[in-house]
Amino acid sequence: MRIEVDLNAEPASVGLAEAADCTRFNVTARGPGGQAALDAALQAASAGRMAAYGDARVAVAAVRSLAAGSVGPQWEDDFAAMLGYARSKGWMDGDGTEIQAHVEWDTPR
Repeated sequence: MRIEVDLNAEPASVGLAEAADCTRFNVTARGPGGQAALDAALQAASAGRMAAYGDARVAVAAVRSLAAGSVGPQWEDDFAAMLGYARSKGWMDGDGTEIQAHVEWDTPR
């Protein structure tokens, strides 16, 4: 699954692609503005924020909201397993509300 952020849109759009695939997780960004624009887009959508080291911190609640209506009944168990794995690797914040995600840029910044 991946969070897709289109910085070319006005306002920037934030969506979820491949929602049923809980075996991988990242943020894909396209458009100008770099990390500052991506941070603003994630925060405006209540989807997360950029971390100081260039990865994103994605809100667990936002992932659930974006996935609603497009996944089957098994998804919640799969997502919980993904969160457990992320927690075991140190990719979750202390209270379990944010997941660390690598950011991939579709276009040059």
